[in-house]
Parts: sequence; structure tokens; C-alpha cells
Amino acid sequence: MIDQIINSVVQVSAQSIKDIEQYIEMKTIQKGEIFIRKNKRDVNEYFLLDGICRSFLYNPEGETVTLSFYITNSTLSPYTTRTKKELSILNFQALTDLKIARINAHKFEELMIQNLEIRRFGHTVLQNELSKKVNKEIALASLPAKERLLIFREEYPMLENLIPHTDIASYLGITNISLSRLRSKLSR
Repeated sequence: MIDQIINSVVQVSAQSIKDIEQYIEMKTIQKGEIFIRKNKRDVNEYFLLDGICRSFLYNPEGETVTLSFYITNSTLSPYTTRTKKELSILNFQALTDLKIARINAHKFEELMIQNLEIRRFGHTVLQNELSKKVNKEIALASLPAKERLLIFREEYPMLENLIPHTDIASYLGITNISLSRLRSKLSR
């Protein structure tokens, strides 16, 4: 299954997949569990084999602000973008039961140095993550809430029916009441 995730980003050889798989550890995570915590040590890269999770932070009032969603057959944001001095700068929470594969980030970095295909995969994941973050920033700064919701629906079809609307509202930068009104207007 890791091969599907990797090959959906860039095509790599079966040997490159084997090189990665030899260091993979499988794990299941229960719905609701925060499996990466801000300010806690985390030195892994993650492949999401099954389920839905989110990255989030707490604002000064203690409310959660959803930053990103991750769905089946994807990678979580790369280690270099979510840690500082091996400590996580974000929280990650399972919104459904998850099946993940993880690999030590330092071992993965060694593989990237040794293997051009793995390096190309790692760089492409990083570029995709950066592009996703920039596009979200632009949308938050320049688009009305209705347009942001439509983009969300395009990027994450059916997710709206699977996860709490409070998480979607915080991702879109609006209140849950505003999201409810927008959904009602768009369903007419």
C-alpha cells in the first residue's frame, strides 16, 4: 500500500519501495487520539494508509484551529515542515480510526541521500505541501467564505459528510454557524 502512495506522487522502482519498506513500522490509531503533540519529540515521516486526520493548533482562547486534513493514501506533512529541533510544532488528531506507516525521518533522509528516486519523492512531497499551504493562505486572505467552502469541497469530496463540521469551519476560518448557513444556501 505504501507503493501506491509513493507512486501517486512520483513513479519509483520496486527496489526503492523495498528500501523504504524495510524501515517501516505499522501502527493503528483510535479515532479522537492526538498522535503527534505540539512540543513533544517526533522524529518520523508518516504515510496514512487508511482514515482521516487533521493537523491543528490551539489559539490564545484555547480553541482549536484546523490547519490541514489528510486522507487515505497520502503522506502527512514532511518532518522538516512540522518539527523544530525534533519537537513537533503542530498537533495531529485522528478524525477516524487510522492505519499509518511510519519511518524514522533521519533514516528516510539517509535513503534520500543514497537513492535519487526516493530523493525525488521526498522533494515532490515537500513541494506539494508548500503549494497546498500557500494556496490556503491566499484563499483565507482573498476569497469569501463561500468560495473557500467550494474549494474545500473540490479538494476533499465527501469529507464534509465524514468529519465534524466544527473542524471544517475552523479550517475555513469561519464560525460553525456561518458554515451551517453557507451549507444551507448552497444546498438550495
